[in-house]
Amino acid sequence: MDYVSALLPPVVMAVFFIGLIVTIVKSQGGPNKGKEDAAVDAALARAEAAQQRPTTGQA
Repeated sequence: MDYVSALLPPVVMAVFFIGLIVTIVKSQGGPNKGKEDAAVDAALARAEAAQQRPTTGQA
C-alpha cells in the first residue's frame, strides 16, 4: 500500500493541472474575445504613448 500513498499526490496534482489547462484553453476566444483584445490593445497604446512622450523642463 506504500506505492499507492506515494503515487496518489502526483496523480491528483496532474489531474488538477490538466483540468486547469483545459479550462484556460476553453476560455480563450468566445464572445468576449473582441472586448479583451480591445482592452489589451488600448493598454499597450497607452503604455507606448507614455514611453514616447518627451520630458519637458526637467533637468
